[in-house]
Amino acid sequence: MIYRDEVPVMAARIARRRATRHTAQKGLLGRLGPGLITGASDDDPSGIATYSQTGAQFGYAMCWVVLFCFPLMAAIQEISARVGRVTGRGIAGNIRAHYPRWLLYVIVGLLLLANTINLGADLGAMAAALKLLVGGRAGLYVVGFAVGCAVLEVFSRYQHYVAFLKWGSFVLLAYVAVALAIHVPWGHVLYRIVVPNFSLKTDYVVTVVAVLGTTITPYCFFWQSSQEVEDERVDPTAYPLIDAPEQAPVEISRMRFDTYVGMGYSNVISLFIIIATAATLNAQGITNIQTSAQAAEALRPIAGVFTFALFAAGIIGIGLLAVPVLAASSAYALGETLGWTTGLDRKPRDAKAFYGMIALSTVIGICINFVGLDPIKALFWSAVINGVVAVPLMAILMLMAMRRDVMDRFVLPRALQVMGWLCTGAMAAAVVIMFATW
Repeated sequence: MIYRDEVPVMAARIARRRATRHTAQKGLLGRLGPGLITGASDDDPSGIATYSQTGAQFGYAMCWVVLFCFPLMAAIQEISARVGRVTGRGIAGNIRAHYPRWLLYVIVGLLLLANTINLGADLGAMAAALKLLVGGRAGLYVVGFAVGCAVLEVFSRYQHYVAFLKWGSFVLLAYVAVALAIHVPWGHVLYRIVVPNFSLKTDYVVTVVAVLGTTITPYCFFWQSSQEVEDERVDPTAYPLIDAPEQAPVEISRMRFDTYVGMGYSNVISLFIIIATAATLNAQGITNIQTSAQAAEALRPIAGVFTFALFAAGIIGIGLLAVPVLAASSAYALGETLGWTTGLDRKPRDAKAFYGMIALSTVIGICINFVGLDPIKALFWSAVINGVVAVPLMAILMLMAMRRDVMDRFVLPRALQVMGWLCTGAMAAAVVIMFATW
């Protein structure tokens, strides 16, 4: 006999089982989402500049760094995703619930500062790349890109916007095409990937630190965690895994697949950028590249107009994905800190403060390009701030993910704990080296 008060509980269980089966039956692209978008956004125009300088300065000698970064990056991003999907709250929301407010304010304040500087630098790089392609005024392009990104982010339907970001990530394949369009000694490249070439020279060490800091960045932690929360909230059959443990096997498998594919894709693209600039710029003795636009311009006389155009177009295309991710990760973090209504699925009138923060970040990013701030120094300070905030944030993230009062039965498995702490230690060492060689 089934009692009346048991009916809602049984209905919820049936709905959850159906949701679990639906998730399990998704195709390849259907299982990709927050992880793929996060991985692609990590190769933003600022990151392209770092990888271009790496290839130009050291040739193929640093290809091994990308392979080294992959398991560390994948582990910390999977942990970020788990925290969001298990608890139903983003990273800032969980810190707010379990740690002192002053610590949350410091971390989120530094994140906002670094994100805004990075966003401004990315807008400048996109504008410079478009100016190289078609001429015109870079300042006008900065405003156009910023307004276009903000309008799409605020007024698009969530499902359509996420699809745009997901498909936009494939613009990075332009860098694969660049490397395939030029002569590359692939045997030597493979050797340098699997056989590390260490050096204790200051320039070499600093560049390794720069690649690590560019690859493992705090805004990616906040974005992926918050997107897992958002995807769960917009799906009426999905629940935080604490409340629906029967969904855990399929959801954790999906998160792991999504994250590892996304981070693998990100690192493969980073590798191809290093290879392309090593085979062209380094081979011609051009070893000093400060921005992604400079890398594109330097390619024109060496590799031809087609390769130059592909490289420049890639900067613009991925910037259209990275700029909204930077703005939204700031809005998610501040919104959860202050208890705002957050979410890209919500109407602007229902989340005014959240969307207002996206608009404000974008406006400040525009202003950075008109106040005479050196873009190289801006990226330097962004890297310093990211380094300062990354280590304590990663330590807190690890401690949270290992607490049963936060994660219930879904505390991190031992292997993920080990990789997460290794990543935290690597970033701590990178920050120490950064300040020691300042």
